[in-house]
Amino acid sequence: MQNPNSQTGSLNSLTFVLKQKSAADFKLLASFCAETPDVHMKSVQVLSDDKAVDIIITNAPDNLRTRIAKAFAGKTLAADFCLQPTENRKKKLLICDMDSTLIGQECIDELADFAGVKDHVSKITERAMRGELDFEAALIERVSLLKGLSLSALNDCYNERITLNAGAKVLAATMKANGAKTVIVSGGFTYFTRRIAKAAGFDTHQANTLHDDGKALLGTVGMPILGRDAKKQALEAHSKSIGGASVALSIGDGANDLAMITASGLGIAYRAKPIVADAAHCAINHTDLTSALYFQGYRDSEFVR
Repeated sequence: MQNPNSQTGSLNSLTFVLKQKSAADFKLLASFCAETPDVHMKSVQVLSDDKAVDIIITNAPDNLRTRIAKAFAGKTLAADFCLQPTENRKKKLLICDMDSTLIGQECIDELADFAGVKDHVSKITERAMRGELDFEAALIERVSLLKGLSLSALNDCYNERITLNAGAKVLAATMKANGAKTVIVSGGFTYFTRRIAKAAGFDTHQANTLHDDGKALLGTVGMPILGRDAKKQALEAHSKSIGGASVALSIGDGANDLAMITASGLGIAYRAKPIVADAAHCAINHTDLTSALYFQGYRDSEFVR
């Protein structure tokens, strides 16, 4: 994972969020900090009783992130952590992927199930998200396999299959209450982003458009396709008037999110593919989307539920 501009000698926050309340896990965290002499702790703030703690440190060695990961590898501790400068932690823009990030599904895979081609489409989706295939070409191929699918199937898919991931509503509501703009930027489809933006409380959304004849899908998608480069461009466009990409928090899971994640002030990999987890500033693997609030220094009492 990248370290978003943490500097030796400057103030940095090291935030840990536990999957569940555990005094033993907090002791494990405390012992790690106590046994790391080149990390100078200035203060410890509890963001959530027995769940989230924020350690302000005055010295962050370049390899600290790697050392933390190695220290807890193989242990029973289920926690996510984020190391970053304390300055400008609370972001003014939240920009999120949708599929497998804000929701627990890949919409195109679920549509493919209604069309009877899920196994084939899911394999292409997995490879595209890992960065093994060109995203645009892979999307065109998968959409072509949906030709003839009735529009009613899209409605059934949304109502029967699509679920918000835990913390999505609280994340959006809390950041909006603190003046942030909230945007969904998806390589999926506007049919779903429109509904998810409303359900999760996001201000706006961008995605690809499925072509239809009023009754069924035509098997084609609108051009240009919203892919990796377009996501970064969306980040730049939405952040331009409020200070640029450094004031943005982005969250995603697939290779098409990489440029957006690495360009943001804080880029979070959410249960992501290895290529994304390695490049992001930090990751959420064990906890839910509210960890993105703890990482910014928000306390439980500030959450909008």
